[in-house]
Amino acid sequence: MSNTVTEQLTAAGRAIEHDSFAIIDAEAGPHAYSAEQWPLVRRMIHANADFEFNGLTAFHPDAMQAGMHAVLKGGTPIVADVEMICVGLSKPRLQHFGLSTHHYISDADVIEAAKAADTTRAVQAMRKAQRLGQLDGAIVGIGNAPTALIELVRLIREEGVRPALVVGMPVGFVSAAESKDLLMTVDEVPWVAIKGRKGGSTLVVAAIHAMLALAEAEQKKAA
Repeated sequence: MSNTVTEQLTAAGRAIEHDSFAIIDAEAGPHAYSAEQWPLVRRMIHANADFEFNGLTAFHPDAMQAGMHAVLKGGTPIVADVEMICVGLSKPRLQHFGLSTHHYISDADVIEAAKAADTTRAVQAMRKAQRLGQLDGAIVGIGNAPTALIELVRLIREEGVRPALVVGMPVGFVSAAESKDLLMTVDEVPWVAIKGRKGGSTLVVAAIHAMLALAEAEQKKAA
């Protein structure tokens, strides 16, 4: 049974997407990912036409199950480092699962706190999300700011914050690879990450959309 909520809205759109996935499967060849993990990697390749994500994408062993559970239970917040992730996520798909998106990077109090503490807005935005009680049980998507990911790992290790899943994919040349290396040492919380400098908000959106599609398939199976 095919998905309805997490597919393209028109037959033509669905055909193009399915053909794209078939091309990716054929060209990617053998890979080391599980049947659960590959749809997420494939959707990231689809988002950027970059086959290096077959190999660069890394998973905590519990990542896929934890992410699907967070989606299926409903009401789970998605906390992002930047607005671009929130805008990129499909509203009908989020509404189907009762998911809400949140970002604080441009809030006046976050900007003031960053200036006062001589830190980045991204650090203060993660701290604000924690103060508001939105990180525990959340899906946290970080595609832009390595400092947000470094701060999130600190919150996990030093303050006991427990997101349901961290999608850690900040892009860039300063601390980006290092922040993801740090995330990949975390045992306490499930995560999906990209090794090295590559990443970006588009990939976080693709990864979350893949999780939503897998969750819908689970819903249909259960029904």
